[in-house]
Amino acid sequence: MCGITGIINCTQADRIEPGLIEQMSDVLKHRGPDDFGTYKDSQAHLGHRRLSIIDLSQNGHQPMTTADGRYWIVFNGEIYNYLELRQSLIRQGHRFHSETDTEVLLALYIEYGEGCLEYLNGMFSFAIWDKEAQTLFAARDRFGIKPFYYALHDGYFVFGSEIKALLKSGLIPATLDRNGLADYLVFQLLLGDKTLFEGISKLNPGHWLRIDTPGNVTIRKYWDIDFTTIDDTKDEKYYEHRLLRLLEDAVRLRLRADVPIGTHLSGGLDSSSIACQVASLLNQELHVFTGAFSEASAYDETHYARLVADTIGANYHEVFPTASDFVRLLPQIIYDMDEPAAGPGVFPQYMVSQLARQNVTVVLGGQGGDELFGGYVRYLIAYLEEALRRTIQGESYGNGNLSLELMLPNLVQLKGYEPLMRHFWREGLFENTDERYYRLIDRSALLRQYVKPEAFQGVNGYTPFEGYMQLYTEDPSCESYVNRMTRFDLKTLLPALLHVEDRTSMAASLESRVPLLDHRIAELVGAMPVSIKIKNGRAKHIFRSAVQYIVPPAVYNRQDKMGFPVPLREWYKTGEVREFIHGTLL
Repeated sequence: MCGITGIINCTQADRIEPGLIEQMSDVLKHRGPDDFGTYKDSQAHLGHRRLSIIDLSQNGHQPMTTADGRYWIVFNGEIYNYLELRQSLIRQGHRFHSETDTEVLLALYIEYGEGCLEYLNGMFSFAIWDKEAQTLFAARDRFGIKPFYYALHDGYFVFGSEIKALLKSGLIPATLDRNGLADYLVFQLLLGDKTLFEGISKLNPGHWLRIDTPGNVTIRKYWDIDFTTIDDTKDEKYYEHRLLRLLEDAVRLRLRADVPIGTHLSGGLDSSSIACQVASLLNQELHVFTGAFSEASAYDETHYARLVADTIGANYHEVFPTASDFVRLLPQIIYDMDEPAAGPGVFPQYMVSQLARQNVTVVLGGQGGDELFGGYVRYLIAYLEEALRRTIQGESYGNGNLSLELMLPNLVQLKGYEPLMRHFWREGLFENTDERYYRLIDRSALLRQYVKPEAFQGVNGYTPFEGYMQLYTEDPSCESYVNRMTRFDLKTLLPALLHVEDRTSMAASLESRVPLLDHRIAELVGAMPVSIKIKNGRAKHIFRSAVQYIVPPAVYNRQDKMGFPVPLREWYKTGEVREFIHGTLL
């Protein structure tokens, strides 16, 4: 896990100013405190900050080059199947001088070009400079676990792991992107490749980029989850068995490291499943980490986390963030995040990462389970409405066996979400499903009372609804309502949550790995009939079935998992949080 930066000179005139790449790399020191390196020629400067995870020797120093000095790579992430790829490349005649996955990745690119991406199982963002061809090739992993930002301005192509590195170059102005702001005010995230900085873009997950020195940029998608080829020839038991085998293998691969490993453990089904599997495979003491708040039982799930830790014999660690911590840390968190994403869960997640780093260098967690397997309550609300409509209109259920009668026992999952349902159904029922889901994820209702209307409008007539529709209807052959919702969230909400995961872990120089986002699992889920993923309205049915004998029964039978809520309402009533917010906003 590392921080990468680079500048490509596309002006054919001016040289890159000395010292810029060092300055850009310095602001990413938290991402890689163990080593620092640069590469420079007349057209390209590359910088790298290393957090040593595999092959801790100087053989892993980056930027790394080939024997002939033609190719130079800066790489952030981990290629989990690098050992298997290494053996295959050796059989093809390649020779290696280190035990790193970086050298394997570089050799794989030389062998297959952009086709190398099809072979990779991992989380990654990397850039490879071809000195002879004067081109830069860059790519980002399938889900966007690792970040890659770039800008082309005044003849310079600048990239980095974080926006602050691009701004530090002085080559890119810090100007507000009005379309990005409109997105954020509506969704608490940004759609597509937008950032809140005009001219600075994200390389989208599952995409690669190539730029030459005249400044010609080519961007292509190399992977996407496919919800259109549903395989209903296989039964539920097949999918359950296959999912469990893939989950075990995903965890096994993500235990490859030359440093201590631990797990996040919230007490929910996803993280508990990962922790239990790690405990069965790890040949060293397992440390687990959780966080909670002492304000009320609704903010404290540590009893479930302790139960899992006791069951697997793990070394248990917990942290209880306070209002004072919130006031003290929020300015630093804002700096580390670069731009806001998702919600206030970033604060406790930041503190849990700090706790974990005191004991380990790598953690595994359960991120991605709700998006892949249909775990959000809003899916059930939309599912319920569709079942009700079809029942009234006498339509066949099809596409997921939407039976209102069979859903009734699972409606207890909606307890506590009455305000969301009132908001959802207040302005209509049985309307176009595209508009219905937009209403479910639009978070701007209260905000519109306090923020000027023009803030919700972008430039050139752009609206967040327009951006939403482009993504939601991007694949018209995706017929299932649930799959359309899931697909949208995998392209929007999940990258936002991974933004938080990356920044909070990297701020602590901690590597975070997410086994549920192994692309093989995603491809299996894409082929499943909806009736297996969300059976009779039972959220995450297939995942629950697959892990039912792995986790303790008390965790498996939970109906009250609430994510990682923060007691902001309680804190805001009085004391230093109220003073801090008033002093900042007023």
